[in-house]
Amino acid sequence: MQVDRDWVIRIANLAKLELKEEEIELFQKQMADILNFVSQLEELDTEGAEPYIQEFAETPMREDAPKPSLPREKALMNAPEQEDGCFIVPKVVEV
Repeated sequence: MQVDRDWVIRIANLAKLELKEEEIELFQKQMADILNFVSQLEELDTEGAEPYIQEFAETPMREDAPKPSLPREKALMNAPEQEDGCFIVPKVVEV
């Protein structure tokens, strides 16, 4: 498969990504390398190889038991910004 500039831009648009020109060139090369590697895998002889399927009788669960939490001071000690014992983070929802 040919990985051209337009294909990279189309994939980026589907993923709602805005790419700079140098990123488009970088991803074009990286995607081509990935597809070339996959085409090499397609050449492998897998005749008689059983597929690996991990089966569980049921999903392993742990007991939901309360445990002591991290002290607030320790949780906040590396926070770039904090106020009144809380993390300050950038706004992520635009109105």
